[in-house]
Parts: sequence; structure tokens; C-alpha cells
Amino acid sequence: MDATDLAYAGIARQAELIAGGEVSSRELVDLCLERIERLNPKLNAFRVVFDERARMEADQADARRGAGDGGRPLLGVPIAVKDEFDVAGEVTTFGTNAYGEPAREDSEIVRRARAAGAIVIGKTHMPELGAFPWTESPTWGVTRNPWRLEHSPGGSSGGSAAAVAAGLVGAALAGDGGGSIRFPSAYCGLFGLKTQRGRVPLAPHLDAWHGLVVNGVLGRSVRDSALFYDAIADGPPDPGAPAVPPSAFMAALGQAANGVPGGSANGGAGGRALRIAVSSKLPPSTLTKMHPENRAALDETVALLRRLGHEVNEREVNHGPLAPAPEFTAIYLRSLHEEAATFAHPERLERRIRTLARLGGMLPPGALDWALGRRATYAARLNEPLADHDVLLTPVTPAPAPRIGACEGRGWLWTTAVAAAMVSHAACWNFTGQPACSVPAGFAADGLPRAVQLVGRPDDEATLIALAAQIEAERPWVDRRPPGFE
Repeated sequence: MDATDLAYAGIARQAELIAGGEVSSRELVDLCLERIERLNPKLNAFRVVFDERARMEADQADARRGAGDGGRPLLGVPIAVKDEFDVAGEVTTFGTNAYGEPAREDSEIVRRARAAGAIVIGKTHMPELGAFPWTESPTWGVTRNPWRLEHSPGGSSGGSAAAVAAGLVGAALAGDGGGSIRFPSAYCGLFGLKTQRGRVPLAPHLDAWHGLVVNGVLGRSVRDSALFYDAIADGPPDPGAPAVPPSAFMAALGQAANGVPGGSANGGAGGRALRIAVSSKLPPSTLTKMHPENRAALDETVALLRRLGHEVNEREVNHGPLAPAPEFTAIYLRSLHEEAATFAHPERLERRIRTLARLGGMLPPGALDWALGRRATYAARLNEPLADHDVLLTPVTPAPAPRIGACEGRGWLWTTAVAAAMVSHAACWNFTGQPACSVPAGFAADGLPRAVQLVGRPDDEATLIALAAQIEAERPWVDRRPPGFE
């Protein structure tokens, strides 16, 4: 395997090559570091790179493999970490210049990734506090989409997506509080699964954004994500959270390989064809229009699913009269207010973020409790199509990746309205807490990736993994590489 093929192989294949002795961890880490040094200036994906530490850990991983340590599924594989997760000894900026002292220990998801053998090679950029679905900040500049540099890779996990899409690293940690795993995946041609709320550890930020945030990973393939989620499932994610069944995600992948599109304890498909509801109805917004390429991606996916033998029916989602929902907006604003107050230097936050945080502090008493108390009713309304269907198919976003600087110089009201128009298909599932994923769906005429979203019933990632793997087998995407990033 040549160097470029190895860089784009993804973490599952890279782990196999290291375990089989076909490549060393040190060779892979050196390759990633060389590509970061050469290509990151085009993208601005990484804030900091741990070159010497990564090389040292790679040598240790090679020594473990030589000694017969085969129990670590990610042994020697380099990954990147979004700059909202703590890495011991390094500051956690959350995309801001408001941070304080370096972290004393790793976030739990970072600790578990290391325990599985992964090597943290660096930290990736995000917008301030993860507030917007693009990755631009006054402190750290703009992060660019490797498929077209004048476009954004999305947000808030934009740096992670750009790094994986450009083959700088095989996978990267990400977080999703309103679509922040799924948008960057959609815009960069990656697979991104937001798991069920409570599935992946949040510590030390328990109940982040009052249940909206789910931590996870961005990978090149369905298999990459399945391997990672299994690798970190070594017990209850956080106090009071349910344990993940061993090998649940790779088992679902195995079902797909054997022609079984699901089979979860929560009513998955077993050996039968799935019933899939498709909804193209846009949530209400004066700024939202369905782009023809996004519409085509949805229609082509419907045709593919029917060819695979699944039943696909039109069933629109009742988003209600306002988008985003007032309940989501209340939690979003209150969370920004609370998070801004935790920083050592909140006065350094950008003006729009300070304004939104201030608005969150002005919400009337009881607004947050009202919003959280509406969760069950809201979820029941949105999930009506899933009462008699296994999966819901929707757009991820209504349009392709936005251009860099689209809201540069705009005030908080315009910026928030534009962001709200982009996120409505995705953010609602953070409020309900159920799993959803972005699946690549080819490329638009201008070369930008397209995608669709699969939404599962509560606790049923297995069906999403299996169905996404079926789509990947029929419409493979992992071998496509952005021009100029060989």
C-alpha cells in the first residue's frame, strides 16, 4: 500500500495493517505528521499538533504489538481531537481566546480512546462554543473544506472533518449538540453517526447543554465509526447511563454484510426488508430553500433503497409552526449563557456570542424547565413516522456547504437566523435524543459532497449502522479524495 492509500485507509484498515505487522504505528504517525505539516496550511484544521509525543507513543505501541499485546482494537492508530475535549497538559479553547489553565486530565472519551490504543496526534478547530454550523472564529481564523477551499467544512466539528476528509488522520473526535457531527460529515463526504443520548461518555461535562450534546467520532466509513464506538464501550458512559452491549456496532455491521438490515432489541428489522419513511418537508423558515442537488441526493437514495428491496413511503415530519423549535432555542441560549460563564476570560468571547449568552441569561425563570418538560411531547410528534417505519430518511441540510465568510460582519440576529435555517433537519433529533447519521450521497456538479440523513428509533443505532453499510456497499464513497490532497 502506498503512502497516500494508507493515509486515506481509515482507522479500521489502519488498525488491521498495524496488527498484522504490515505497517508500524511509527510509520503511520510519521506519515500523518508529514501530511499535516504539508497540507494543513491550506485548511487550518489543526490548532495544535503533538508531534514528539505522538512519535513516542507510536514507538510504545509498536513495542506492545511486538510483545504480543493484541487486546487493543485501535493500537497505534493516530486520531485527532476536537478542541472541546480535554487533553491533559493542553488548554481546551472551545474555539475561543477565553480559556484558562491547561487541563489536568483527559476527557473520558479521550481516555477511553487511549485505552483502546489510539494515539492523539493533535487538536482540531471549532467555532466559538460550537455555536454555529461553520468553523470560523476571530481567534483561530477560518477552517476550509478540502473539496472546495472557498467553502466551509461545516461546524462545529469542522476542523475534525477537514482533517479526516483530507487524509491528515483516519478519524477524529467530534461532538454534536445540534448537528455538529452530521453537518461536517455531509459537507466533507464522511460518515457521521450521532448516537443515542447517554451512549457515549460526556465527562467531565455531564449533561452538556442539558442533554443536547452527544460526543462521538467522524470517520471515513461506516466500519470506522462502528469500530470506534465499540472500542470505547468499556462500561457505563457516565454515572447513571446504561452500559453499551459488547460489540454492538460491529455486530450490526456484520448483519449488513450478511444481508440482514438491522436486528436490534428495540424492534430492528431482523432478516426482513425495512420500512423506511422519507420526509422532504422543510421546517418552517423564511431563509430555507431546498437546493436541487440536495433534493436529487434524497431522490437518488430513495431509488437505491427500493432497489435494495426496502419499502419506502412518503411520511412528512411535523416540525411545528416554528424552526428551530422554541424548546430547542431556549436550551441553546441558556446553555450558551451557562458555558460562557465558565471561562476564565468571558470578555474575550466574540461580540455575537456574548450577545447570545446575555440573551440566555435574560430568559424568564422556568423557561429551561418548560423546554425540558416539553421533550416527551415534542419527541412523540416528530416520531410519528417511526411508529410504523423502521427508519426515517431526510436531508441533513437543505443546501450544500456554505461559502467561507457568509456571515462575516453580520450581527447576532442575522447570523443566528442563517444558522437556524441550516440546522433544522438535524437539531430536532438532539432534542429528542435518538440516533441519527449522515450518509454520503455522491457529489454535486460543483464537486461538493452531498448527503442524506437516516434517523432511527430510540436506542436503535444497529439498524442505522446496517442500513448505512448497505448503502455504502452499493454506492461506495471512501475511495473518493479531494483534489490537491494526494
